[in-house]
Amino acid sequence: MLGEASAAAIPPDLIKDATEASFMADVVEASRVQPVIVDFWAPWCGPCKQLGPALEKAVAAAKGAVKLVKVDIDKNPRIASQLQVQSIPTVYAFVDGQPVDGFMGAVPESQIKSFIERLAGPPSAGDGAIEVGDVVALATESLKLGDVGGAAQAYAQALQLDPENLKAIAGLARCYLSGGDAERAQEILAMAPEGAKDPELDSVRTALALAAEAPAELAPFQQALAKDENDHAARLELAKALAGRGQLDEAVDQLLRIIETDLDWNEGAARAQLLKVFEAAGPGSETARRGRRRLSSILFS
Repeated sequence: MLGEASAAAIPPDLIKDATEASFMADVVEASRVQPVIVDFWAPWCGPCKQLGPALEKAVAAAKGAVKLVKVDIDKNPRIASQLQVQSIPTVYAFVDGQPVDGFMGAVPESQIKSFIERLAGPPSAGDGAIEVGDVVALATESLKLGDVGGAAQAYAQALQLDPENLKAIAGLARCYLSGGDAERAQEILAMAPEGAKDPELDSVRTALALAAEAPAELAPFQQALAKDENDHAARLELAKALAGRGQLDEAVDQLLRIIETDLDWNEGAARAQLLKVFEAAGPGSETARRGRRRLSSILFS
C-alpha cells in the first residue's frame, strides 16, 4: 500500500475496495464517467502484493484521470466468476460500462504506466482548459442542486471560453430540456462537432428520444394496472410516459417492478428500457446510482 503521506493526498474515491453489492456502482456505473481499473487480488497472493502498490502509485500519479477499484476474490467470488478471472492478479479496465483492456500477472511499472496512459489519453491542456473545467464543474453542481438558471448561465459562460466543450454543450442542452424546451435543447446539441463522443451528450440525446417516443397520457395505463397489477405491457408504457415527462425515478420504479416479477418478460424489454432511462438520467446521477443498486440486488438475489 502507499505510505501514509501519499495516501493522505489521494482523493477518497480514487482508490477503493468493491464488493458484490457495490460493483455495479463503483465500476460499471463509474466507468461511464471516467475509466475504472479493477484489480482482482487475494491476501494470500504473492504477486498481488507486488502489483497492488505499483497500481496505486500509478493511479495516484494520473491525478484523477482514472480510478482504481480492488476486488478481493475470496470475499467476492461471484464477480470473479462472472468476469472469468482464471488467475490472480488480473486487471481489467472498464470504459462506458464494459471491460475494454486488461492484463494478468505482476507486470513492470513501465507497462502499468503505458496501460493507464492508453486509458487516460493525453494530458489536459493548459490553464485555459482548467478554467473551463472549473466553470463546467460549477454549472454541473448547480444543476444537481436544482438551480437550472444558474447552471445554464455557467454552461453558457464555459461555451464562451470553449465553444466546442462537449460537457458544457450537453449540460446547457439538459438545462433547456428540464425546462420543457426540447427544440432548443436539440439546437444546443447540434453545436457539438460532428462525430463527437461524450457520455453526457449521449445521455441528453437519449432523454430527448425518450421524450419524443413517450405516450401522451398516463391515465390509460394507470387504469389498466388498477384492474391487473401484473399487466406488464401497461406498466412498460406507463414507465415510458413517465420518462418522457422527465419523471425518471418513477419510471425506474415501474420498470424494476416488472423485472422483479419476470426478469426476462418480453425478451427483456423492461431491462432494455431501464438502461435507456439510466442513460437519460446521466452517468453519475442519483437516479442511475440508486436504480443500478436495486437492479443489482434483484439480479444477485
